[in-house]
Formats: sequence, C-alpha cells, structure tokens
Amino acid sequence: MVVLDLRRLRFLREFEERGTLGAVATALGYSPSAVSQQLTVLEKEVAAVLLEKAGRGVRLTDAGRLLARHARVLLTAAEAATTDLAALSGEVRGTVRACGLQSAARRLLVPAAARVMTEHPAARVEISEWELEQALPELRLGSVDLVVSDEYDGHPRPRPSGTRFEPLLSERLWVVLPAAHPLAAPGGPVALAGLRDEVWVSSHESTGHYAMIVGRCRAIGGYEPAVWHRSNDADVQLELVRRTGAVALLPELTLPPPDPALAYREVAEAALGRRLFTITRDGPSSPALTAFRAAVTDRAKSLKD
Repeated sequence: MVVLDLRRLRFLREFEERGTLGAVATALGYSPSAVSQQLTVLEKEVAAVLLEKAGRGVRLTDAGRLLARHARVLLTAAEAATTDLAALSGEVRGTVRACGLQSAARRLLVPAAARVMTEHPAARVEISEWELEQALPELRLGSVDLVVSDEYDGHPRPRPSGTRFEPLLSERLWVVLPAAHPLAAPGGPVALAGLRDEVWVSSHESTGHYAMIVGRCRAIGGYEPAVWHRSNDADVQLELVRRTGAVALLPELTLPPPDPALAYREVAEAALGRRLFTITRDGPSSPALTAFRAAVTDRAKSLKD
C-alpha cells in the first residue's frame, strides 16, 4: 500500500503550476536541488516516473500529471480538514496570508492586520504587496489566503472558477495635475480630451490601471496618451506629477491629504470609478481568515463614512 506524503505532493502540485524546479524552489523557500530530491523520493514512493527531461529542464510525465490532479484534491481536502478542526476549537488562531495592491495594503490590509493581531493574540497575519496578476496564481495554490484587488469601469477582471469575489468599496477617479497647470486654476472638472498633449504617468503595462488610462483616453479623448512614466507605487506617481509636470488619473484611496503642489479634479466627460473587492478560495474559511476578512470589510466601511 502506498502512503502519500502531502508535503511531497505539494512539491508536485507546485511544479504542475509553475513549470520549473527553480520557480518551485523560489516559491517554497528551498534550493532547486532540494525540490528535485523531494520529487525523486516521491517517485520512489509511488513506483512511477513523474518527471522526464525536456530540453534543459524537466516536465511531467503522464503519471506525473495524473498524480498532480489527485494532489490538488488531497491538498484541498487537507486544508478543509484543518479549517474544520480550527473552527471546532472555537479559538481564533493560525496564520492568514493576505496581499493586495499598494493602496489597499496600506489603507486596508495593514489596519486590519493590526486589529486582528490585537484582538486575537493566537492569530498571525502576513501582508504582501502584489498586483492581481501575481496574486491569483498564489491564491489558487494556497500560498495566499486573501487578496484585495481592484476593477476599473470598462475593464472587468476575470473571475476564475474556485474563487469568491466580495465587494469592499467603490471610489471615484480623479485627474491629478501640478498646481501650476493651466487647467488646475479654475477648480472645475477637467476634460480628458484637453489632456491630449500631456505626458502621463501610470502603473505598469500589465496592470488594470494602465489599461484603464489608455482605454479612457482612446474612448473619451480620441487619442493615444503619451505614457512616459510607469510605477505601481502611487507615491512615485504623485511625485512625478509634482516634479515633472506629468498628469495622472488616480483613485481616491491613493491620494494624500490636500497638497499645495497638486490639484485634484473630476473628469468632465464621465464619472469614472474603481471598485475594490476581496478574493478568497471557495470553501470553508478558518476562524482567523473569517476574522481578518471582517476586519478588512469594517475598515473599508470606515473609509466610506
């Protein structure tokens, strides 16, 4: 009778998703040789060849793909069992791993983590700053328990199966200008069409923020924006507006208190917005994750008031 080791099955599952021993090693904090050794032991345990050479690397065999599918089921069941046992004890304990984009991490996740760890000393919350494109694969693999991400008007996010999306808050987008900009003086709404000749700052090209800026300038203004500057750090974007005269289109959560060097203006042609939401895996949640999600939701409500 073969006794399957869940830890080694996780190595196989990670390899199925990530595709290289190096990527698995980086994700799990091992060396590539240690990952290879664990998979070799697994091959001996199941008496089947799981990996085969492919160019300079390796890939799953038919047996490897079969066992990886079963590994997904077994690891999910193990996680559910752990969650149920934690709920049975009635104590909020264990680790919650949460991540989100910069503004959400700073304004939502960090305050929620502080609250949960104060109210429940046996709970541990780990916070990382990731964009959705990085976070979703980690959520599916179980490396992350909760993600806070965003969705801009006209640019919906995919909803992968096996995940649960819950709304947190909606907010308006603001045109951010240097205070000395001619369009900043009147204090009224600013037309995107009037920013045709400006230099823009946005998040990186792979993000929803970049797609929103380019899409809105094309659809509303009829032009291709000159995006010279790219940073996923809103503070860097704001500093570029202050120092270089660039313009930005940013959600309310990213904006600092009134700043004499900056002007915030509504978009004249349309009310543009962004929605924030939490993403978790389908299935039961541990008491620690339930408490943390409630703290994030409460924090989001306080920001609306």
